[in-house]
Amino acid sequence: MIIKTPTHYFMVSGDSEGFTLLNAFDGALLRAGIGDTNLVKMSSIVPPRCQLISPVPLPAGALVPTAYASITSDVPGEIIASAVAVALPEKPDYPGLIMEYSARGPKAEIEETVRQMAIEGMKLRGRVIKDLTSIAVEHRVKKVGATLAAVVLWEREEEEYFE
Repeated sequence: MIIKTPTHYFMVSGDSEGFTLLNAFDGALLRAGIGDTNLVKMSSIVPPRCQLISPVPLPAGALVPTAYASITSDVPGEIIASAVAVALPEKPDYPGLIMEYSARGPKAEIEETVRQMAIEGMKLRGRVIKDLTSIAVEHRVKKVGATLAAVVLWEREEEEYFE
């Protein structure tokens, strides 16, 4: 098998100002700790038995499966926010669900929306939620700003345990 199923995941967020919208997004990636990797945007499923870990340093240039929400703005004074939520099922053999959301508005509002999205997604699947976690970030734009919240899936080897 060429593609391995991730065994762990972690959540990160970042915000930044930049010269252009793309530079601001790149800065948010760097502040989140995933800016020197090749993100592979994925749909929003957490493999069964996948475990939450603290963020780990990723190899430069690695292909990293990531579910993320981001927003950029060039409207000075505007508040922008991004959030992700992970809902894990009561039955460990079932997959979990990731939801992503970003919009203009405060962090608390955006985070509450993404949490409700995850709850609704699990209801649609007929799964009882055992654990619901989320992360969010907001940014008040000075000139050109960006926010990013992400769930990074990773197959963690034993020698990677730095804790």
